Formats: sequence, C-alpha cells, structure tokens
Amino acid sequence: MLFDLRGAGRRKTVQVTYIMLAVLMGGGLVLFGIGGSVSGGLVDAITGSSGGSTGNGAYEKRVSQTLAQTRAHPKDAAAWADLARARFQLASTTDNLDQANGTWTASGKKVLAGAAAAWQQHLKLAGNKPDDGVAGLMVQAYSSAGLNQPQNAVAAQEVITAARPTSATFANLAVLAYQAGNTRTGDLASKKALSLSAKDLRANLKSQLDQAKQQSAAAAASSATPAATATPTASASKGKKKSGGK
Repeated sequence: MLFDLRGAGRRKTVQVTYIMLAVLMGGGLVLFGIGGSVSGGLVDAITGSSGGSTGNGAYEKRVSQTLAQTRAHPKDAAAWADLARARFQLASTTDNLDQANGTWTASGKKVLAGAAAAWQQHLKLAGNKPDDGVAGLMVQAYSSAGLNQPQNAVAAQEVITAARPTSATFANLAVLAYQAGNTRTGDLASKKALSLSAKDLRANLKSQLDQAKQQSAAAAASSATPAATATPTASASKGKKKSGGK
C-alpha cells in the first residue's frame, strides 16, 4: 500500500515542498524552472532528448520517431512513455503556450491530449513499474491549466509518490487530491507528509496543507451552489391572482 511506505524527512525536501504547494495552490504549473526530483522536471522534458535544437521542428521530429517506435513495438511500455514525453515537449514549446497566463493554448491542449493517450497506454503495459519521470510531466498536463483532469493528476502523482516516498511528494499528492475533491486520499497523504517532515518545519507544513484543503473545499462549495431563483414581486403575485379570478 502506498501509505505504508517509510522514509526519512529532510529539511531540503520540505523546503521544496513549500515551493510546490505555493505553485499548486495558486493554480499554476511547474513549467518554468521548478520541478526536479519532486515532479519529474520540465527541464528534463524540454532538454532530455532534443539534442540542444530549438524550434518546434526538433520536437515534431522526436514525436515522429517515438510514434514509429510504438508502431514497431506496440507492447513496449518504454516506447509509449517516450511518446508521452515527446508530445509533452512539443506541447510545451512557445507556440503552444500562453506564457502570459501560464496555460496551454488550444493547440497545446490538443498535443497534451495525445501525450495523455500515450501515457495511459504506457500504464497498461508497465505493470507496477510506470515511469515516474513522465508521471511528473503528466501531473502538469492534467492540471487546470492543461487538460483539467484532476483525478488523472492525482493518479500520476501517486506514481511519483510510490517511486519517491518523501514529504514533498506526499504533500503534492495531498494538495492534488484535495483539488480533485478526494478528501480521504488528501488526508492520508497529508498525514504521511507530516510524518516524514522535519519536526521544526512540521507546523508550517500542516498550516499549508490545511489551507489547501480549506481552499479546495470552498471552491467546491462555490461551484456547487445553485443560482438564486428570483422571488416574484407583490404586484406580480397580485396580477396572477386577478388573472386567475377572471
């Protein structure tokens, strides 16, 4: 079970957690410079196999290459992970990003959908060893700035947390679960994150996680509130009675 995993909390890890929490609670993405060992890292996604080339052409070529690999070896889990990564890379080029708002454009989301399809195929073939690096990219792809599929974002973060059970990864899982409305998973992940954190930072981390839970609950309540129905005025009611009398 995921929440039976053990590990030692470290100050540096928890400090990274706070950065990630701030980004996640603000509805942002780990798109520009934040990520690394916590979420898979966009730096790795952009530079991992591009060979230093710039422009969409290099990424489109990489997508074609990895797609050919999946067609040649449809049962190869790694090939599907490579395709998901390549498509995420393409989606994250400047032509597919609205950098002013930190979101993907319509064209970017279309490419992300292709990345998600490849990722789901990878999950079917990978068994209990899915690629946690690509999972970090899919957390971003499934975010509200991308495909807006919070439950799939949680599932991707669970892959990361199972591979790297740290205070930071559990904290990220808690925030994502709260955002998805999965309070039980959020509470379990929050408890685990606190148990793995440094004692002198635990209170601050708990405050951050509680805030994430409260904000997500408030957002859910707001979206579930039905629109108010207009109350008939006295004159309107009177008019209806007269009409009925005739």
